[in-house]
Amino acid sequence: MTPEAVPLGGPRFQTEPARLYREMRRDHGAVTPVVLDGDVPAWLVVGYRELHQVTGDPVLFSRDSELWNQWDLIPDDWPLLPMIGRKQPSILYTVGERHRERAGMISDALEAVDPFELRGHAERFADELIDGVCTSGEADLIGQYAMLLPVRVLAQLYGFAEEEGPGLVTALNDMIDGRERALAGQTHLATSMAQLLADRKANPADDVVSRMLQDPSGFTDEEIMQDLMVMMAAGHQPTADWIGNSLRLMLTDDRFAASLFGGRNSVAEAMNEVLWEDTPSQNIAGRWASRDTQLGGRRIRAGDLLILGLQGANSDPQVRTDASALTGGNNAHFSFGHGEHRCPFPAQEVAEVVARTGIEVVLDRLPDIDLAVPAESLTRRPSPWLRGLTELPVRFTPVPAL
Repeated sequence: MTPEAVPLGGPRFQTEPARLYREMRRDHGAVTPVVLDGDVPAWLVVGYRELHQVTGDPVLFSRDSELWNQWDLIPDDWPLLPMIGRKQPSILYTVGERHRERAGMISDALEAVDPFELRGHAERFADELIDGVCTSGEADLIGQYAMLLPVRVLAQLYGFAEEEGPGLVTALNDMIDGRERALAGQTHLATSMAQLLADRKANPADDVVSRMLQDPSGFTDEEIMQDLMVMMAAGHQPTADWIGNSLRLMLTDDRFAASLFGGRNSVAEAMNEVLWEDTPSQNIAGRWASRDTQLGGRRIRAGDLLILGLQGANSDPQVRTDASALTGGNNAHFSFGHGEHRCPFPAQEVAEVVARTGIEVVLDRLPDIDLAVPAESLTRRPSPWLRGLTELPVRFTPVPAL
């Protein structure tokens, strides 16, 4: 008899995810039955090969959420609706040729970003944030730094005025927290985006929004606005968590101790290690089976929801035979997805530049940085979807602002 379906939630995703994914694989195999909020059934794909199969076949495993066989049972106030939307006009749920055109529009708009300019923006905002804490000798590198940096850089690339940055930071973080201010945050973001779109239609400039508006594929303002909001949310929180998780690793793991005192070559190594072992995007919803099929020895019915278990697949012992070894330059992880719905390469490059610059500025400006609390007392946000620290308290010798 198969053990019961696993609830996709609860403290173990926060405290011991690696062990939890191992148990799932032991008890259920590569495709685990799970239940979401409100006892809604789904499958969590934690096998590397099986995840490759799902993400590589967009016809059988579709991104079209309209296919879901559970919609009749989903209440209007279901807390996961922002994550698993219905009739959403964004790129996330577009399929086929229209998706390819849309992904092309986003890639072209981001591809044109000057890499030196991007690094310059990231350095300037990072320095500004460090200036705010460097004279005190202590800081929380999550709340006072990582959670404030990516969205400021993205707002600059989009074409927002400098003074709008702090308001966008608050709105986006409220939206991602998913608590009582989430809807207000979403409204602020949508209103700001609509205003920027109107401004850029009247006065085009050299920025991401103007380039998307000039794309010849004929997308509506509403479609472009939805994609800009998706890009901002997807570009901000995982990048903030990538910075936080990498700094935690460097501050707690002896292998990276030397890099805290002047060596920079292992920043990239720590960032890559995080994408394998502690990835910000743990589980992603989702794909929907377009017909009855088999996957990992399971019978999947038409309309079933499959959740992409990125962290589970990254730690699959079939591909990670020596999980204790440093991953080095191996980039075959699933942290940016795979297949035609993966994170576009130019977006991945933007995230890498922002995260790496953010980490390097901390190490350059706060030379004797150390954890201010025992490593085992650090806590994670209670989410099975995104993995990030609630705070990262550090201390250092106070230094003057720039």
